[in-house]
Amino acid sequence: MSKNTIITDKQTKIARYAKAMSHPIRVHILEILASQSCCYSGDLTEILPIAKSTLSQHLKELKNAGLIQGEIELPKIKYCLNKENWNEAKKLFSIFFSE
Repeated sequence: MSKNTIITDKQTKIARYAKAMSHPIRVHILEILASQSCCYSGDLTEILPIAKSTLSQHLKELKNAGLIQGEIELPKIKYCLNKENWNEAKKLFSIFFSE
């Protein structure tokens, strides 16, 4: 039996979401986006005490995991939660922690 056959889709998704949320700044970004409909990257720069390049890397991690989505509105980028994946992550973590 190979390693790939014992790993389920559910486990892979939980790990992907957990990795994306493994930094306190990313958790804070998710909290900000969960409390409002959307936020511009410039606004996040003002809220968070980190360099723009560092913020960009954190946003990239969250976007790659599918937890947020960005829409370019030059010269800014508007970020929002990806509601479908956010709800899936909440459900998967809830099931995982209740097992």
